[in-house]
Amino acid sequence: MTDTLDTPENARPFARIAQLESWLEKHHADRNGLWLKIAKRDSGVESVSWAEVVDSVLCFGWIDGQRKSLDAVYYLQRITPRRRRSAWSLINVEKVEALTEAGRMRAAGLAEVEAARADGRWAAAYPPQSRATVPDDLTAALDADEPARVFFDRLSRSDRFLVLLRLMTATTPDVRAARLQKAVASMAAGRKVR
Repeated sequence: MTDTLDTPENARPFARIAQLESWLEKHHADRNGLWLKIAKRDSGVESVSWAEVVDSVLCFGWIDGQRKSLDAVYYLQRITPRRRRSAWSLINVEKVEALTEAGRMRAAGLAEVEAARADGRWAAAYPPQSRATVPDDLTAALDADEPARVFFDRLSRSDRFLVLLRLMTATTPDVRAARLQKAVASMAAGRKVR
């Protein structure tokens, strides 16, 4: 794989999603990633949208990643091949199911799905913030540590979700237990979980 195009300075604009899909068809297996220049909604510039990009990259076994501000017209969005053993979000699982039904998935994307199904990542997909609930093990740990409970209860929705996400994406019970212990200790000390 080469990565000479995978820098923000070399970001590419695509006016239509078919152009990005053509690029992915040619390069999904030989690039480490690509920075896209996506026009902001009210810019008046013809551009792919973030939602279109997400659907298209999933079809090829890629994923959207880091986003950066650029200027008044564009922002930058990095897309990359999905990393081996990376966690799946329930939103992307649902998107892939719809894309499969629509006949849009490509061989590379289907291979990523099959790998995730085979190793359990598909079934363990984490929910979005709007559907995430505090798990029993975290509730019990917070109930046993008053300073951590008070700190957790005062966190913003986004910061609470970061705590939950660290637990939901743990790959083994031991990793989850270690993350839980570390999170509770951080919150008891008045520090956000990162």
